[in-house]
Amino acid sequence: QVQLIESGGGLVQAGGSLRLSCAASGGTFSRYAMGWFRQAPGKDREFVADISRSGDVTYYTASVKGRFTISRDNAKNTVYLQMTSLGPEDTAVYYCAATRSTSYYRTHAYDVWGQGTQVTVSS
Repeated sequence: QVQLIESGGGLVQAGGSLRLSCAASGGTFSRYAMGWFRQAPGKDREFVADISRSGDVTYYTASVKGRFTISRDNAKNTVYLQMTSLGPEDTAVYYCAATRSTSYYRTHAYDVWGQGTQVTVSS
């Protein structure tokens, strides 16, 4: 099993950029596919992006495609979310998650979650 800690959140102006990090400890990081989710005030948790174990396959929800980039560095046990062209609609608590599932891209079922990091975009 792994433990996850997000960092890099904060306040940014509309049109700006921000990079989130998720550090993993315990377990074997390269055996986990990783995902990013977010939850805005008063709304349900939403899938944002995921990345395969080797990092060679990525997928994004339509609203962030072309603006966000997910990546991972298995040597550093870290997954990243680079966010650009941010707008107020991106304001949310962002969570990273890990799964051993081989069908994560279809089910979005994750086993381990971080505490979350707040991203606030001002207009």
